[in-house]
Amino acid sequence: MGLAPGILEKMQAAIAAGKLFDQGARILAAVSGGVDSMVLLAALHQLAKPRGWRLTAAHFNHQLRGAASDADERLVRRTARAWKIPVIVGRADVRAEARRQGSSVEMAARALRHQFLARAARQSGSGVIALAHHQDDQVELFFLRLLRGAGSDGLAGMKAKSPSPADPSIYLTRPLLNCAKEELRAFAAARKLAFSEDSTNQSLDIARNRVRERLLPFLRAEFQPNLNQTILRAMDIVGAEGEAAQNGAAEWLQNAAPPWNTLPRAVQRRALQRQLFDLGATADFDLIERLRATAEQPVAVAEGKYVVRDKDGRLRAESGPATEFSGATQLVKLRGTSGSAEFGGLVFAWEKTRGCGADFSAGLNLEQFDADKVGNSIVLRHWQAGDRFQPIGAEAPRKLQDVFTNLKTPRAERRRRVLATTAAGEIFWVQGVRIGEKFKLREQTTRRLVWRWKER
Repeated sequence: MGLAPGILEKMQAAIAAGKLFDQGARILAAVSGGVDSMVLLAALHQLAKPRGWRLTAAHFNHQLRGAASDADERLVRRTARAWKIPVIVGRADVRAEARRQGSSVEMAARALRHQFLARAARQSGSGVIALAHHQDDQVELFFLRLLRGAGSDGLAGMKAKSPSPADPSIYLTRPLLNCAKEELRAFAAARKLAFSEDSTNQSLDIARNRVRERLLPFLRAEFQPNLNQTILRAMDIVGAEGEAAQNGAAEWLQNAAPPWNTLPRAVQRRALQRQLFDLGATADFDLIERLRATAEQPVAVAEGKYVVRDKDGRLRAESGPATEFSGATQLVKLRGTSGSAEFGGLVFAWEKTRGCGADFSAGLNLEQFDADKVGNSIVLRHWQAGDRFQPIGAEAPRKLQDVFTNLKTPRAERRRRVLATTAAGEIFWVQGVRIGEKFKLREQTTRRLVWRWKER
């Protein structure tokens, strides 16, 4: 069985550069039946004998597409048998597991798949699991994470080698990351390699598919035909700079020099992130920024648990009484063209301007609303049980508690967050959350309410 030299050479270069497989390694290849994984299996099969690799194929049947899922399983079994490769097959009812966990089908499928692959690796004695992620997957992932507000770790994308989330003693390897999807398809067509097409890849209900089918073609047509190379270069730059900040934080935590207030912002954030992890706290951006902005002020990380940053940048944990819902409110009249207010430890400044064009030149902690939708009187208060909110982009209002849960906001922190409502009681802004859908700027907007806030 021959293999397109371009793919083979790229794989060999990736394997050597990342030290993905040792001579004589036992390798488990994750094979879905799609073109990417079938090319991966063919490539590893081609390279295995001269390198002494012992190859096993693994297929996980998600049972999401009925007969089509079973057909994928048969294809993998048949191909492995023809190439004399041992195969391990697992299956699970992913939808039932998603309902049990209260998670999305995608999240449940990923968790179950990685658990199966880790078990299969242990069963076959494999220390590495080869995955078929490729160049186009990296680009799609970049935009998915960008739109979710990821930092440099997320935007740097998948690594060629990383620990399995289900068993850190087993490594995931991705020898096809330097190969484009069209290269894999060209090889499969030239060699008449059998593979299956997953119909769920066409569903626009899935965010990744919308990125692939709508966003990326638009960007290539209207802005950058060579999008893959441009984004991959940006990912490499962001990843290297994030690594530099991480190393700077590690060195500072060890030596406590130079002084905290002279550290670059990126290094401060990384130092706080690492300390929060050590304290067992979720290190989200808003929490890190609150700690970075204020010293000797307790910040809630869980019910009855707080962290405090001292003036030298060190965090300490403190405990306190469980917080209750706060009934404090403040009426603010939006008279004239500008004004200010204080509430809940925050200082607000607002301004009304003409037109619908948004201007975010002032940076963080700024939002803009349709002033006429908001009205001339607002109420500042804290979250209350039963509050409902429709974030921008959402089709309908939802419980604010669910919004906080999705954002992984600590319970105690939720009750300290400030929100703003119209005089009629409709929430249009929540601290640390997207603005309200009904209050966003539109072409019909004639006046903007520019809303800024900061810690007192």
